[in-house]
Amino acid sequence: MAITAAMVKELRDSTGAGMMDAKKALTENAGDMEASVDWLRTKGLAKAAKKSGRTAAEGLVAVAVKGGKGVAVEVNSETDFVGKNADFQKMVAGIAEVALSTSDIDGLKAADLDGKTVEQTVIDAVAIIGENMSVRRMAVVEGASVVNYVHNAAAPGMGNIGVLVALSGDNEAFGRQVAMHIAAANPVSLSEADLDASVVEKEKTVQMDIARESGKPEAVIEKMIVGRMKKFMAEVTLLNQQFVVNPDVTVAQAATDAGVEITGFVRLEVGEGIEVEKEDFAAEVAKMNS
Repeated sequence: MAITAAMVKELRDSTGAGMMDAKKALTENAGDMEASVDWLRTKGLAKAAKKSGRTAAEGLVAVAVKGGKGVAVEVNSETDFVGKNADFQKMVAGIAEVALSTSDIDGLKAADLDGKTVEQTVIDAVAIIGENMSVRRMAVVEGASVVNYVHNAAAPGMGNIGVLVALSGDNEAFGRQVAMHIAAANPVSLSEADLDASVVEKEKTVQMDIARESGKPEAVIEKMIVGRMKKFMAEVTLLNQQFVVNPDVTVAQAATDAGVEITGFVRLEVGEGIEVEKEDFAAEVAKMNS
């Protein structure tokens, strides 16, 4: 029986096995899906699938820099205990190094790490450590120089928050200050020009509605909105924020004083944007014993 790509995909989706393992299982079992699942289970290659439904919102963000390129990678696990696991940390460090030679998350997952793809390496780690894991995000920043910072470091180059800052010149001390600022202030974009237009429009609409509640004339409201939007930009754009090291100046002014230009940044925080379903203790115990 001919083994199709669709069959391989179906088996991979249902078991979490790697592409080559899924294809081999189907070949060994003449395309029989159920028999192929059993074959993978006997080989220990489908064990990860049992964990795949669990929410992985913990883990680590790792950063790596080489020349003028920096990468930040988020690798998730189910509990923060795994983030302290030496084997997990070693795997995450390896993934970050591999990321330096890739450009996006799909390329990273397919890249080689010690003879296996990154995706298969993670699947194998799930089977060993016993928690669902995933390489969730990857971000790249490039510039004349790139400085990195890790907040709440669990090991060198990895922690709860990873930040990369690209500069037009070489000023590592200042770059690190900016990276620490970004970790704390969490700007949405570098400048107003980089801010999503829909975000700006939504904020303006909200502010207009709030202002109209005051009952003031439209002409007055328009002037109010100008001031409120300026304040909004000062809160969400990096260059317009007050510099945490010296709140008397903006980040943009601090960069000018330091003789450099900030050309880009990346900030990844473990688990941001992931909705974690909370269960009561009894439900957790019941699930563990099911």
